[in-house]
Amino acid sequence: MGCGSATPQQIIHNDELSQRVETNDEWIRTRTGIRQRRVIGENESLIDLASDAARSAIKMAKWDEKSVDLIILATSTPEDLFGSAPKIQSNLGATNAVAFDLTAACSGFLFALVTASQYIFSGSMKRAIVIGADQLSKWVDWDDRKTCVLFGDGAGAVAIEASNGDSGLIGYGLKSDGKRGECLNLSQSNMFSDLVRGFTHQRGGYQPINMEGKEVYKFAVKEVPIILGELLDRYKIESEKLDWLLLHQANQRILDAVAARFSIPSEKVLSNLENYGNTSAATIPLMLDEAVRNERIKSGDLIACSGFGAGLSWGAALFYWQGPH
Repeated sequence: MGCGSATPQQIIHNDELSQRVETNDEWIRTRTGIRQRRVIGENESLIDLASDAARSAIKMAKWDEKSVDLIILATSTPEDLFGSAPKIQSNLGATNAVAFDLTAACSGFLFALVTASQYIFSGSMKRAIVIGADQLSKWVDWDDRKTCVLFGDGAGAVAIEASNGDSGLIGYGLKSDGKRGECLNLSQSNMFSDLVRGFTHQRGGYQPINMEGKEVYKFAVKEVPIILGELLDRYKIESEKLDWLLLHQANQRILDAVAARFSIPSEKVLSNLENYGNTSAATIPLMLDEAVRNERIKSGDLIACSGFGAGLSWGAALFYWQGPH
């Protein structure tokens, strides 16, 4: 029924990264499609961005905040490890909503969207806000040019509700493969300190993002077409009937490869990767909001969506964009 997004004020262009690591605009752009990214600064926070995105979605949906039953925050970078969603609930004044975090890295928004839909399908809840927000800039090794050029910060949200007519969500598929998890992770630091005589305890903390880029690329270009193809076959939808292909914005070459697999023309492939980089759980709702607000996506459009990333995890969904009444 509504969508929203919010991004940091700081814009870091590719050539500006050459002040930190040996790289340049051409090297980054030709390999990834990224030209710039947003990075949260000193007077900003991820919770504020997520709250702003959710607030915009609620406004588009024309809801009263107190009518929201559920808030799910998809994030791998919470400001509070006990959960950041309740703070967003407070910021919104959504006093009747239950709020919790969901972690599935770059697949997080899609997993959260499907999770929220189950509450709605069951009839236990009527209105939900699903947020994808991440601040990967604080976990990137900014001296590692293989990873630091890829990521950015941002937040996006959607407002969904029960419908008396046909469901906007046609179907979905979700998968995980922990055996390949070492290809992309953000592991805890293995640091121990003395506790009392003869005993130690593990100190909290995490290592920078670790990524085997070639393996992740091969995973995405293989698994995403498979799960999307299975979904289209299950519901007997031909790829040419799709209005839009909306994929996690990780690498332009991945977007192009998946589109080519289904003979989807480039004008139907949504991409804003060049302006934001990989914002993890935020990429899909951030792109959706941009396309809705510039009126590329219109009410009734059929969208094929896929998220994929660390875990390894991946999923796909088919849905109609409804928009506000």
